[in-house]
Amino acid sequence: MTQVDSKKKPSLEIKGSQNLASWLVKQQVSLAFTTYQAGKIFFIGVQPDGSLSIFERTFNRCMGLWATPQTIWLSSLYQLWRLENALEPNQLHQGYDRLYIPQMGYTTGNLDIHDVVIDKDGQVIFVNTLFSCLATISDTHSFIPLWKPKFVSKLVPQDRCHLNGLALENGATRYVTAVGQTDTPDGWRETRKGGGCVIDVPSNEIVATGFSMPHSPRVYRERLWLHNSGTGYFGIVDVKTGKFEPLTFCPGYLRGLAFINDYAVVGISKPREHKTFSGLPLDDNLAANKTEPYCGLLVIDLTTGKMVHSLLIEGIVTELYDVAILPGVKRPMNLGFKSKEIRQMINIGSI
Repeated sequence: MTQVDSKKKPSLEIKGSQNLASWLVKQQVSLAFTTYQAGKIFFIGVQPDGSLSIFERTFNRCMGLWATPQTIWLSSLYQLWRLENALEPNQLHQGYDRLYIPQMGYTTGNLDIHDVVIDKDGQVIFVNTLFSCLATISDTHSFIPLWKPKFVSKLVPQDRCHLNGLALENGATRYVTAVGQTDTPDGWRETRKGGGCVIDVPSNEIVATGFSMPHSPRVYRERLWLHNSGTGYFGIVDVKTGKFEPLTFCPGYLRGLAFINDYAVVGISKPREHKTFSGLPLDDNLAANKTEPYCGLLVIDLTTGKMVHSLLIEGIVTELYDVAILPGVKRPMNLGFKSKEIRQMINIGSI
C-alpha cells in the first residue's frame, strides 16, 4: 500500500489485493494506467521484497496508452508523447528495470485523444474524439485524418458521436466504438443509455448496437471484447450477430482493457456527479448487486468471469482511462517534467 497525506496535499491511497504482487510475478508483467482526472500515469510492478512497487508521474490530462516493454505512447491535453526505455538489458536505475523517458512529443492541440495504437506498419493511429475520426501524427500539422464514420458528414471540432475506442486485428485497424450514431454537436449525449455502437472500420458498417457508452474494444484470441461502460458489464461481441455476451459485472464505470494469458485487466472509475454519467443503467445494476462503485484495476479470469485480483485507489484519484500490460518488466518508472531529474538524465547512443 502507498499513501500520500499531508496538510498541503490531498490524500492518495493505493492498495493491492493480497495476491496481486505474486500474480504479477507469475505472469512476468507489470502494469501501467492513466488518470486524466488527476493527470497522472502510474506504473505497478514488484519490489525485490515481493511487495508492490507504485510509481507515478504527471502528464496533464493523460488518457490513451499504448505500451511495449521498450516504448510507450501516451496522449495528454494537447500533445502525444513517445516514451522510450533508456536502460540496457539487465541494467537497473535506482532499483527499477525500466526507465521511460519522454523522448519525443507531437503538439496536436486539444483533440480529446482517446485510444492510441501502433499498427503493423509502425504507424501511430489515434481516436481524434473532438473531430470524430481516426487520425495520425504529422510533422507539420496537428493531425492527418485517416477515417471517419459514414454517418458523420464532415470533420469539425464538435465531438459529434463521441468516437472513443479502437481495436486492431492482426495489426490493422478493425473496430471502433462510438456513444451514438449522431451528426450534431455533442449529439451523443442524448443517446448515452442505449445508442452506442461498434463499427467495422474497413467496411464502415455498424456490426453491433444497443450499448450504453461503450469503450475499449480489443480483439483477443479472435474475439472482440469491450466494456459496455454505462451498464458496468465487460463482455464479448459476436460481430456476426451483433449480440453482446456479458461476462463480468464490475462495480464502476469501465474504461481500459488489456490481456495476458487467461486474464483481462480492466480499469473502473467512480462515476462523476455530472449529467453525462447520471441516469445510466449502471446505477440500477450497482443497486441490484448491492455494491458501491470504486476506482481501481480488476484482474478477471476469462475462463470463469470471476474477479481474482484488484488494485483499489482511494483519495484524489477517482477516474481512470486506459491500462496497459508490460510483458517481461518487473519494476518500471519514468521521468516527468516536474523534477530536475529530467535535466540531468543524459543517454548517449552509439555511432
